[in-house]
Amino acid sequence: MSAARPDTQTTPVDLVTMREVVNRLLDPDAVPEAPPPTGDEIQTLTTLVRGHLALLVPEVEAAARKLEPGSVHRYTVLGCVWEARSRLETQPSPRFGGAPATPGVWPVR
Repeated sequence: MSAARPDTQTTPVDLVTMREVVNRLLDPDAVPEAPPPTGDEIQTLTTLVRGHLALLVPEVEAAARKLEPGSVHRYTVLGCVWEARSRLETQPSPRFGGAPATPGVWPVR
């Protein structure tokens, strides 16, 4: 049985893979068979999550645009889409006198 999809021009997103990557990055305890990610793995996983978001944002936007014009839900979702795109365009800022910070990782002192 195939699930109905909204009319979009993209290929279906792989939610299973996306969940696995997010769990590995944000909740290593959710993947007990894998050791916690190292610095390089954190960077790779962060890049993957950003890529997943870049795929999801147009899907969410297309679904929101099908909602009734003037709808609170439509404008709320479109505001979230704008926020997501804005955050995806930002880059990590370099720490004072050091290498760029890894998003979501506190510097070790």
